[in-house]
Amino acid sequence: GHSRPVAGIEFSDVTEDGVFLISACHDKTAMLRSGETGDWIGTFEGHKGAVWGAALNAPATRVATCSGDFSAKVWDAITGDELLELKHRHIVRAADWSADSNTLVTGGKEAKLRIFDINQPESEPRIVTGHTNTIKVVRFLPQPTTFLTGSEDKSVRVWDVRTDAEVKRIDFEGGVSSVELSRDQKMLTVAAGTEVSFWETQTYQCIKRFNLPVIEANGYGVNSATLHPEHKAFVAGGGNFWVYVHDYETGKELQCNKGHHGPVYGVRFTPDGKTYASGGDDGTIRIWTFADGSGDGEAADEGAPPAAAATVES
Repeated sequence: GHSRPVAGIEFSDVTEDGVFLISACHDKTAMLRSGETGDWIGTFEGHKGAVWGAALNAPATRVATCSGDFSAKVWDAITGDELLELKHRHIVRAADWSADSNTLVTGGKEAKLRIFDINQPESEPRIVTGHTNTIKVVRFLPQPTTFLTGSEDKSVRVWDVRTDAEVKRIDFEGGVSSVELSRDQKMLTVAAGTEVSFWETQTYQCIKRFNLPVIEANGYGVNSATLHPEHKAFVAGGGNFWVYVHDYETGKELQCNKGHHGPVYGVRFTPDGKTYASGGDDGTIRIWTFADGSGDGEAADEGAPPAAAATVES
């Protein structure tokens, strides 16, 4: 497995070859695994600094990695070959692909966005400014011409890729650590400060917000949150080593999973919602079974068996 903190994890959508799990790690690598079994497929090696983020394109044929070595790299996800190195002027924290895989947007410590035309890698990227602190999230939206970004400046911003204009801004109480687009593409799950909030992608209306102060520890609030594909529950992780499952309707805590030995930096549901993964400071990725309590309406109590966790090793 990884030998240093796991900075982030993402599951692919269902592809012709199944579901994939990509993880970014401070050991200067990203790893690709089977999303169904957790089995190791390959490691992307070549960065000279911590890898802070990794993003698969829609068909899971390309990977973009973001690093503390002031670069992003594009890799062939099937052969593992490095295809492009995209130089930056500071630490790169996040990237995402357009739906057609032709555009890659990156952001990081410089608080500037770079928009790369992957078909013309030798041409200079377009640079877009507006954020005033580190960009931690880049996420393309269902409307193909828009993407959003999340920053330590406590804002989520929506941009039009045709004009590079900021078209929407949402402010939060704390820095934005994670934004997930739901599998049905109708909902955004935002982790900011000690809060998890849910937003409609069409209107940017806030549907719900829950404050989870219990997670705050070791200088972190909620680092990551993920919504069950059928909106049954959400999972959150952050500063205090534990992985929490909450009822989506009420916000009630349903389960608290102990197992990590450090802050949790990433949590994501699988596309089928049967399991979810967590990655953290201890260098492990843990796969947990989602216990659907909707049948009996009872949350697991302290005496109930915890969600079965498999620690993923390579």
